[in-house]
Formats: sequence, C-alpha cells, structure tokens
Amino acid sequence: MKRSRCFAWLSAVCLLGTSCKKEEAPETLEAYITRANLGSVVTKDSRGFYYQIITAGTGATPTQSSRVTVLYTGSLTNGNVFDQTVATPATFGLGQLILGWQYGIPLIKAGGRIKLYLPPSLGYGAQATGSIPPNSVLIFDINLQAVQ
Repeated sequence: MKRSRCFAWLSAVCLLGTSCKKEEAPETLEAYITRANLGSVVTKDSRGFYYQIITAGTGATPTQSSRVTVLYTGSLTNGNVFDQTVATPATFGLGQLILGWQYGIPLIKAGGRIKLYLPPSLGYGAQATGSIPPNSVLIFDINLQAVQ
C-alpha cells in the first residue's frame, strides 16, 4: 500500500513537471557524424576522433613539445560557438592542450587547416567548462599559422 501511494505521488509530481524531468543524453560523436551526413568527407582516427584536412600545409610539422600559433573556432554540434580567435592568432604549447588538439594538429603542417570532431573524452569530458556543457562533442576549425 505504501508503495502504490508513493508511486501515485511521484507520478503526480512528474506530471506537474517538477524534478522528474529527464535530461536528454548528449549526442554521441558518431550520431553527429551520421546526422550531419559527414561520413564521406571525414576520416576516423583510431584514437576516437574524426577529422577533415582542408589544406595540408607545407611548413613544419608540430610535435608535442612545439608551440603552435593558430586561428580557430570552437563550436558545439548545435552550431553555438564557444570560443574563437577573431583576427589575432593565439599561441599555445601543444602538449598542454586538450588531447584532441594534441592528436589532431600534428596531422597538418604549418600553413594547413584542419577540422576536428572530438568526442568528450578528447575534449573536456564530463565536466562543464565555461559555456561548454558536460559530455559535449566539440568541433574545431583550426588554421595552423606557425610551429615553433
């Protein structure tokens, strides 16, 4: 009897829309690639991300110890831009960036451009970071300006 009363109360609370609302599971990287019909234009890396080399570049190839100068835009699968350089490039130590960048940027040389599609495990994972929700697939359009 207690169980059915509890269930009836819980059902009433859920019907009123309080606290029983299920959050939608984040879209997986594979689901996004399929939904966006990108299968024919991207390459899947064995480390779990997808990429598209727009321009290979002709300069130096970055290593984990390189400093890279980039112009980039970072967005979510819904198109919301969460970070970008506007006109001034940014310089970073490659080995100190998220794993997706550490793996993806060395696929091009200085002067190249790549688009990375990263699962949460190669981005910010289960933690929210700024305007990036937890477990987000991240999309980066990166122009590698220089390698030092």
